[in-house]
Amino acid sequence: MSEQKVFEASPESKGKAKQLRLFAFLAWIIAIAGQIFAIFKLIHDETLVWLIVVIVAILALSITASMLWKKANRLDPASEQNKTKFFVQNQLGAIMGVLAFLPLVILIFMNKDVNGKTKGIAGSIAVVALLIAGISGVDFNPPSIEKYTKEINEQTSVLKDLNFDNDHVYWTTAGNKYHIFKDCQHIKGREGISEGTVKESWEKKGISELCKTCEKRALKIKGVSEEAVVDPS
Repeated sequence: MSEQKVFEASPESKGKAKQLRLFAFLAWIIAIAGQIFAIFKLIHDETLVWLIVVIVAILALSITASMLWKKANRLDPASEQNKTKFFVQNQLGAIMGVLAFLPLVILIFMNKDVNGKTKGIAGSIAVVALLIAGISGVDFNPPSIEKYTKEINEQTSVLKDLNFDNDHVYWTTAGNKYHIFKDCQHIKGREGISEGTVKESWEKKGISELCKTCEKRALKIKGVSEEAVVDPS
């Protein structure tokens, strides 16, 4: 049985993920600060337009933060072994999206100094924004160390079968596929070609797909080799 390879994010991926999470938290902090400002300054009949503007701004910040957070999780995923940490890390976008609006929604409807029309307009917009922020923050297919490990080993097995028990591949800085052949037309002559195993392409660049051109070429070479073994003449 071949050795099972366990996914581990590279230092570069961890560093980039940390940076993305920092930007995500900054966006959430600004969004919550905007909510606090709206609660204390804008829940009035005469400031309805500005209240709507701030709600839209909070929504944009929440969605941006969630996108950054999800991208960071794909670079440096959590383990499924710790169920609580795994859930919080992957669904924090939804949690923060709701928190960025829920107090504001409650206070809009509870404020006795605001007339029904203002409550109806501002409240409805805030509820819709809360739902959008919450849903957009949900990760319906969360990454994990275990999931990446399983896919790496499956792809390594497929690649070795194609490439005579060799899982050495090539990839580029800007590319999103790994290649069996360094002279593949899609990367030949390109700058920044890296090489290593399938596992390393996942960990260093997040690449998880084999180039179709290389796959067809490898199948053709393998077919010719197998024919030569069967019929040496």
